Amino acid sequence: MADKITAPKGTYDILPDEQAVRRWVVARAEDVFRRYGYGRLDTPMFEETALFSRGVGESTDIVRKEMYTFTDLGGRSMTLRPEGTAPAARAYVEHGMHTLPQPVKFWYHWPMFRYESPQSGRYRQHYQFGIEAFGSTSPALDAEAIGVLEALYRDVGLAHVDLRINSMGCRQCRPAYSAQLHAFLTEHRSDLCSECHERTRLNPLRTFDCKVPGCVHVMDSAPRFTDYLCESCETHHSVVRDHLALQSIEYTEDHRLVRGMDYYTRTTFEFQSAVLGAQSGVGGGGRYDDLVESIGGPPTPGVGFGTGVERILLALSRSRDDLPRARGPLAYVVAINDSTRREAFALVHELRTRGVAAELDYASRSLKGQMKQAGRGGARFALLLGDDEVAAGEVTLKDLATGEERSLPRTEAAAIVVRAEVSAE
Repeated sequence: MADKITAPKGTYDILPDEQAVRRWVVARAEDVFRRYGYGRLDTPMFEETALFSRGVGESTDIVRKEMYTFTDLGGRSMTLRPEGTAPAARAYVEHGMHTLPQPVKFWYHWPMFRYESPQSGRYRQHYQFGIEAFGSTSPALDAEAIGVLEALYRDVGLAHVDLRINSMGCRQCRPAYSAQLHAFLTEHRSDLCSECHERTRLNPLRTFDCKVPGCVHVMDSAPRFTDYLCESCETHHSVVRDHLALQSIEYTEDHRLVRGMDYYTRTTFEFQSAVLGAQSGVGGGGRYDDLVESIGGPPTPGVGFGTGVERILLALSRSRDDLPRARGPLAYVVAINDSTRREAFALVHELRTRGVAAELDYASRSLKGQMKQAGRGGARFALLLGDDEVAAGEVTLKDLATGEERSLPRTEAAAIVVRAEVSAE
């Protein structure tokens, strides 16, 4: 026997029984995005590597360690999409969307790929919802983006979600803060891990991402970005907070909240769910006013977020027991004997053609076995066909919930089942 082949580590299969709740979450998200005026965008699953090295940043853990990069047959370096903002920005630039009325607002539901240690709700291939809004510096748009994500969590019933916000300043005020942070990290070098030594050299802000307890303790007393904001950034941050209040969104200021990509400026935010444990982040984002220019477009501000679908589903599974489940067939057509199997096939085809979810036996089961299979599959009706029923143009319709059964003309029985299917939708 050949060796068994399994899915690559850190990936997963989405089984039929798991699809109903996932489709429900996607539908709720799409409705939220529609209400806020975001249109769907789809981009290729792989892009030129330079898009991420220039857009996300050479010093980030994503570019340094986590990307799936390959050389294609033309000798070009390509990368499976690790995040959504840079591809969305590339599409905005490539299609000349700066000429449209601004802001241009996208939403997406894409698979992402990162080579990282698989954890509960975190996979090397995972799916994300995201929005991106290009072309406006308004802090009210930052607050809207946060409001969209809060509305998504609220609409799917995700409880116990806390919002944390911060500001990362701009090109004018960031250098002063970075110098203070670098001096602080140098002073505490002996207390930091070797990875943070490298982060200090490449990009001191990345030290806030470290999860090593000793480093976390050091960074708790690090300088706070909000103490070094220029007047413009301070005003921007104040307006964001004011517009969160207008939406009745509560938040906590968190000086440790530094997003993992180099393109972020000013507003950063993250929603955390207590039911997810230590890895509590469920979604977040922020403003990125320098990204479009860094990948060859005109200077264009932007703001957006990403939220992992698997993280949402995991949090929901731990906090709700009323999530949508897969529906079985409404009707199961039973051939009482082998001579009526052809008629059973014709009847199930008729029901399916009329919009009914219907099944029948393909394993030559006995009458008892077919009835048992109908019950296991969750069917509401069994339609029994024997020689007498076929000769009379009838069918025995049995309600599996009540046990009631009656012989009816085939057309009448089919109509009853069709009406039940319509009412169940």
